[in-house]
Amino acid sequence: MSLDAYLNFNGNCREVVEFYAEVFGLEKPHIISFGDGPQNPDYPIPEEAKNLVMHARLSISGSTLMFSDTFPGMPYIVGNNISLSLVSPNLVEVQSAFHKLKEGGNIRMELQETSWSKCYGNLEDKFGIQWQFNLDSGETY
Repeated sequence: MSLDAYLNFNGNCREVVEFYAEVFGLEKPHIISFGDGPQNPDYPIPEEAKNLVMHARLSISGSTLMFSDTFPGMPYIVGNNISLSLVSPNLVEVQSAFHKLKEGGNIRMELQETSWSKCYGNLEDKFGIQWQFNLDSGETY
């Protein structure tokens, strides 16, 4: 069983997915746009929606993130109610991801030793997504 996050964006989903794939050293992601599927003449896809992302998926450190753009006319709300947490026993992986994701973003807590981790930090990336970084020492807190 896994718990995956599904992230929605307002027209820039393709940029987001490709950026995250680059940050985590993944292959170019398979992205399905609204215009890629079979078209129903009773419900035509508006021209402005055809290139928007209907679905994309990335596997990052054993977890799955799924992505899409909101369909035109649907409400889009930038939320602060989701936080993605990268937990890794590999210090270089934690540091690399933190430093790449902070570009254009806002650091909330620089990577540092805390009472629960030898290396912890958090930030909001340039797309408004909250990230936490935690070096996994194998201890349970």
